[in-house]
Amino acid sequence: MFVNYLAHAYLSFGIPDIAVGNLISDFVKGKKKLDYPVAIGQGITLHRAIDTFTDTHPVTSEAKIFFRADYGLYAGPLIDVAYDHFLANDPAQFPDAPSLETFTGRTYEQLAGRQDLFPDRFARLFPYMRSQNWLYNYRFREGIYNSFHGLARRATHMPDPQKAFQIFETQYEGLKDCYSRFFPALKNFAFSQLTAVSTIPLGGKN
Repeated sequence: MFVNYLAHAYLSFGIPDIAVGNLISDFVKGKKKLDYPVAIGQGITLHRAIDTFTDTHPVTSEAKIFFRADYGLYAGPLIDVAYDHFLANDPAQFPDAPSLETFTGRTYEQLAGRQDLFPDRFARLFPYMRSQNWLYNYRFREGIYNSFHGLARRATHMPDPQKAFQIFETQYEGLKDCYSRFFPALKNFAFSQLTAVSTIPLGGKN
């Protein structure tokens, strides 16, 4: 569904080719990942493992309840967007706004250096992601509002996202609590997965 870009970038642990694979993965179907250099393929594999871990985690199932009555299967993508907001504001991951800004700028540079490898759909999306600074703007409620509306534009049958944003606002503390209980486990999982498959030496978790 092409959401939670910030989490996938962050869980690439500073490795450029892993970040590229992690960010383009939703646009690479099945065995097409074998068409890419090994490290980018590892990033694609990591993205898919992160998605499975997130979707099946009991805390994520708990978080989806906030949206499920109104949005059904779209509760999952909406939670992904909400998680990126809380990640962008998590002082354990980004101590302050400048540290997030530095990270997002570096991520755009890593991606820009490998644009010749982008799938067509991501190639069309990336200039907007960079010029509008999507990764940084997850920090703000307005960024989440825009992300929910962008999700609705891409998902033909998703109900009006206005109510989703209202739920996000009214259930903010409950959603934040779910993030706080979930993300450390996700980070540990992603690091262990990357350690297992990567041919690139890892210096440690962010």
